[in-house]
This record gives sequence, structure tokens and C-alpha cells, in this order.
Amino acid sequence: MAKIGRFSSDEAREAYLRSYEAMEGLWPLPAETADVTTSFGTTHVRRSGAGDGLPLVLLHGVLGNGLHWHSVVEGLAQGRPVLALDTVGGPGRSVQTAPMAREADFGTWFAEVLDGLGLERVHVLGESAGAWHATLVGLYAAERVASVSLIEPNGVVARTPWRALLRLVRFGGDRTEEGWRAMSEWLTPGLTMTEVELANVRAGQSFRLAVRWARPLKDAELASFTPPLLAIYGGASVVSDPPAAQRRIAVLLPGAEVVVVPGAGHGVRAQAPARVVDRVVRFLVRHDEVPRGG
Repeated sequence: MAKIGRFSSDEAREAYLRSYEAMEGLWPLPAETADVTTSFGTTHVRRSGAGDGLPLVLLHGVLGNGLHWHSVVEGLAQGRPVLALDTVGGPGRSVQTAPMAREADFGTWFAEVLDGLGLERVHVLGESAGAWHATLVGLYAAERVASVSLIEPNGVVARTPWRALLRLVRFGGDRTEEGWRAMSEWLTPGLTMTEVELANVRAGQSFRLAVRWARPLKDAELASFTPPLLAIYGGASVVSDPPAAQRRIAVLLPGAEVVVVPGAGHGVRAQAPARVVDRVVRFLVRHDEVPRGG
């Protein structure tokens, strides 16, 4: 039965919103916010930047929200608006009121968000679980998408290794700060969250998620993917299989671009921000078009 995402209690929601407000202080650019009504609830959107480039929509990972792009938004907003969404069904300021029962519902939700913002076509960038959501947008709302960029799309093109899945389950059962830091060190060795970021993610653990986990695309799905595609992997990622993904994309979607950053893990965006941002920006420019709305 499809579910609706929600906090475990009103107190948990209030605690999360306090941590969210603290996160807002990390956002480096002037921003406008809006709450867009869709068939699945309201979606919170943070918009920064300006320019003639087609807008870029950002989709965050699990337990994250749009504010988690704060460290790279300046680089991404080079000559274009950037819109960071709080995905419906996850923690954030969005409020889900109806379940997403089918994968295609992500395309419907995304199109309705664009309609509410007065936008016709955009670029999409997703990270981790957000990469899966961006993939669904590319499959089911392709007419609204000029390009799709994926950062560490684990489980989307190649299966997540079983050992990694088992370890994630074990980490998920440990909600202590020590457990979270251990998982973070395993996923993104050498990187440390700020206290503000850590507090926000830990507060998000009180949210009962209602978004589906990624699954490997079928051959026909990958081969039929029509938007221009860029996939960025960390070469040392413990939850992805970059060589397998690169081989499969080369066979089924030869026009797509794949970048593997040596030595980086699942947190490749934070480990190599300049390289990732530069690669994404150049990809966006190549696939820009004159905006036809908003």
C-alpha cells in the first residue's frame, strides 16, 4: 500500500524545522522561496541566481532537502536560475497529502511543480536518491527536460553491491551520533559534516519516508532514455559499481556521458566540488536552449 511521508510526531516536525532554519544560514546566495501546490501536496522551492540559461532544478538525496546543495549552488548558478526542491515524501518543508503509488507519479509531480512555477523546460540534476528521482523525471516527463545529470546514481544503472546494502541496513539500525558518523566515514571517507548539517540529517531520521528506493533500469528503459544524460561516479564508491555502469551505458545509451572521479566515494560532489560543478556546468551549456516560460 502506498504511503504518505510524515514526521513521527508534531514535536519531531518542530525540531526538524528548527534544524532547517539553521541550515538556511548556510545558503550563500539571495533566494526566493515558494510552496507550489501539486496533486501530491505542496512542494517547497528555493530559487537563486539569474541569467539567460535554462533553469536548473536540483533534487537531493535521502534524508536531505534542497538546502544540502548550499556548498555548490554558487557554481551551478552561473548565468541561470537554480531551483532547489524539497522532494515530496521526504523531510523538508514540502508537505505530502497523497501517495506516489507509481514511478510515473514522479513525472506528474515534477511537471506540476514546473507548471506552478511557470516554467516549460528545465535541466535536472539529482544526487544519490535524487539521481533516481531525476531518472524517473527523464523517463516520465521527458518533454519538460532539456538534460538530466546524475551524481552517484547508485542502484539505477548497475546494482548496488549486496555487501553495501547489508551494511546500510546495519547502519540504519544505529541512530546514535556515533553510528551516523561511522556511516558517513564509510560512504564519504575524509569528509565531515558541519554540526548544522549533521543536526539536520539526524532530525530528518524522525521522518517516515514514503519515496521508493532506486532499482536498476531495464535494458529497454535505459535505451529509450531521450534527454541528454551525464552520469558522475566516485571511482572508489562503495555503493556504486562505476565500471559496470559505464559499460552498460556505453552499450545501451552510447550518446550519454560518463565521468568517473578517481579516489572519490559516494560523496564525490563534496570531495571534488570544483571538478563536479565544472563538468555539470559545461554539460548544461551544451544543452541549453532559450527558455520558453518563466
